[in-house]
Amino acid sequence: MQTPVTIIGAGLGGLTLARVLYLHGIPATVYEAEPSPMARSQGGLLDIHDYNGQIAIEAAGLMDEFRGLILEGRQQMRILDPDGTVLLDHPDDGTGGRPEVLRGELRQMLLDSLPDGTVRWGRKASGVRAVADGHEVSFADGSSVVARLLVGADGAWSRVRPLLSGVVPEYTGLAFVETYLYDADIRHPAAAKIVGGGGMGAPGPGQRIMAHRERDALHTYAMLSKPEAWFDALDGLDPRTALARIAAEFDGWAPELRELISGGDTAPILRRHYRLPGVHRWERIPGVTLIGDAAHVQGPNGEGANLALLDGSDLAELLAAHPDDVDTALARHEERMFARSEEVAAESAEMAKRITADHGKDTAKVVADGFRRMLAKKREPAERVR
Repeated sequence: MQTPVTIIGAGLGGLTLARVLYLHGIPATVYEAEPSPMARSQGGLLDIHDYNGQIAIEAAGLMDEFRGLILEGRQQMRILDPDGTVLLDHPDDGTGGRPEVLRGELRQMLLDSLPDGTVRWGRKASGVRAVADGHEVSFADGSSVVARLLVGADGAWSRVRPLLSGVVPEYTGLAFVETYLYDADIRHPAAAKIVGGGGMGAPGPGQRIMAHRERDALHTYAMLSKPEAWFDALDGLDPRTALARIAAEFDGWAPELRELISGGDTAPILRRHYRLPGVHRWERIPGVTLIGDAAHVQGPNGEGANLALLDGSDLAELLAAHPDDVDTALARHEERMFARSEEVAAESAEMAKRITADHGKDTAKVVADGFRRMLAKKREPAERVR
């Protein structure tokens, strides 16, 4: 009989793992700290790539459902100078290979594909220890479960990772502050026009304003390179004061760009970015492994969700391919995951250098040139386990 799989974390990676296991008839239970699927904001748009994330969705048998989530036209991308000059305007002609979907809708698609009861909500892992029959996971509500096969899909601050590695994430020096503008075409027409039909980025030295056009709103991300204490000081401020303080960091920028922040209709959401070492490996321990950010969280590079999806599907297919040898499956999973995540980590480190480097008035031009190179780069699709 196939060993049941205990998954900690109902993010994209953990749910993809559970879905592909289900297709192969392998029992799995997912434990999630959040009390319900929509207990908190699930974030904005994700570009799901044809060379990794979409391969996982295909393995999950959900490509038709995925296509129904795609927001058409959102692959358009503009790069602007801080004065509002358009340096690059890449259209969405349907051939980009990086369709945009809302994270919350993608997660719900995966949840809907699982049998009722697969996800146990409100089960926040507080610690994990080795026991005779496997690994015991303790939860904040006082309950516990013993897992013969345990997968940590519980993000950057994973409770499972200490079984394998003593490394902890470090602050990258970058954070995004998010807000939304509703009815922007009517209430903020200049800001809506400068964003266009998809995504927009306006980079400056150590800072950037980005925005995505979602279904019913403009989603703004103000990226700043600041010590964590600077962001701590925003806590406790009323939303309008906090947004004004953030917008003040972009003094001198085009007014329609600053309006994307100052005109926000929602309280700012702070997302600090952390990373693990670019090369993060561990010695094989029987019966336990990691996927997604628990294994290889990096700074903002557009690959995190895609890698989590592929980690989940890859591990599930390896377990199905080695039904009588779980640890061979885990070893092969880690070998494949380490290789692809290290390649992405190197690219992410190079991207971080470009973002934080001071190119003066040429910063936006340097970023636009880098984006052109990225668009021109052809990537080989990840190979599925067969």
